[in-house]
Amino acid sequence: MIYSYYPGCSLDGTAKEYNLSLKAICPVLGIELKEVKDWICCGATSAHQTSHLLSVSLPAKSLAEVEKEGLDEVVVPCAACFQRLKTARYELENSPELLKDVSVIIDYPFENKVKVLHPLEIFSSSNVLELAKRNIKKDLSKLKVVCYYGCLLTRPPKVMQFDNYEYPMSMDEILSRIGVTVLDWSYKTDCCGASLALTKSEIVLRLINNIFENAEAVGADAIAVGCTLCHTNLDTRQEEAKKVYNKNYNLPIFFFTQLMGLAFGMSAKELSLHTHFVSPDKLLSKII
Repeated sequence: MIYSYYPGCSLDGTAKEYNLSLKAICPVLGIELKEVKDWICCGATSAHQTSHLLSVSLPAKSLAEVEKEGLDEVVVPCAACFQRLKTARYELENSPELLKDVSVIIDYPFENKVKVLHPLEIFSSSNVLELAKRNIKKDLSKLKVVCYYGCLLTRPPKVMQFDNYEYPMSMDEILSRIGVTVLDWSYKTDCCGASLALTKSEIVLRLINNIFENAEAVGADAIAVGCTLCHTNLDTRQEEAKKVYNKNYNLPIFFFTQLMGLAFGMSAKELSLHTHFVSPDKLLSKII
């Protein structure tokens, strides 16, 4: 299976471990990723706060590059990029005039035919799940994890059309299939505070403390995520939360792709686990 691949800015920077682990596990699952030539930033929050036309044109430019390569599906692992590309597709589908304007701006007769997929969608297909199960080399059954999807992957539901927007299960099913003990909890899609970390960090600390409290209450050893900003907030701010709330959670935060790589027998170094602020070494030494 060959898919076009849009890494986005985060996976080339602050979330390199997500990029590396995704690329490491895909060959095991019979998946080839072909990075989009000349992809550009999706616009993130800045573009749609500045200009509606800009917020649609930036994702459209990258989707147009996929069209030029003759592929009709693109994998987008970053939750923010995933939402911006899906939103652009949705708006262009529902506005022929906007599609004309954008085609002029990007200097290409854009047809808006490329399907935007998250890795969780691909990995949760029956064929890939079976391949994943067949390639398990390490027993992760002693690892108790809660799956945190964050607020962007599934919302707004009419645009994203991804999983159950209130109670998603794709990550749970994938990790369960590779042997991880996945726990039920109440904070799957609650917001971590996102970029408020830069302006109102006290809000972020309160929100992530609620997440940590519930994860600990259900008996989790770690949290699995599929969003780069969620990973940053949960991984880098535990010390700050400890000072404010006087609680030492010490919960490792994994990208779900890293847990898949561990199950497939890959080393912590291969999966860049050493780059995390909350070290998973002590936890992994007990379970692997």
